[in-house]
Amino acid sequence: MIHDEWIGSLLKNRSDLTAEQLKRTRDLMDAHVRDCLVTGFEDLIPAISLPDEKDRHVLAAAIRAGADVIVTFNQKHFPAASLQPFGIETLHPDEFLKYQLDLAPNIVCTAAKRHRASLKKKPKTVSEYLETLESQGLAQTVAELRKFSELI
Repeated sequence: MIHDEWIGSLLKNRSDLTAEQLKRTRDLMDAHVRDCLVTGFEDLIPAISLPDEKDRHVLAAAIRAGADVIVTFNQKHFPAASLQPFGIETLHPDEFLKYQLDLAPNIVCTAAKRHRASLKKKPKTVSEYLETLESQGLAQTVAELRKFSELI
């Protein structure tokens, strides 16, 4: 359900992307992120109350997975009062990535370097890559990554 949601949203808002490209991204995520697919959460959805009913599946999946955090740009749809009973909080992706960088800079820099290297059709310099991340709302992360630019 979450994959369908983000893919549909991107296809609606990004005419430069195709369904095939996004399905490839989905498949790569599924293949490389351990335990990323959550099942058996659907029965929790009716009992969840959120400002936007269409977001209940996200909280239900987080509960079923035993997650501590929902990483989202859309924090207003997941108020603390709704998440607190489940021991879950939200983090903006920029905050989440900055925490990861603080915890394991070499791992994050290696991942960024691999990602930048994978951009074969539209290769980017380190500076261009960081500018792209910054334009996507990751200003804190980019500020920290600039300190490690020789590793990216």
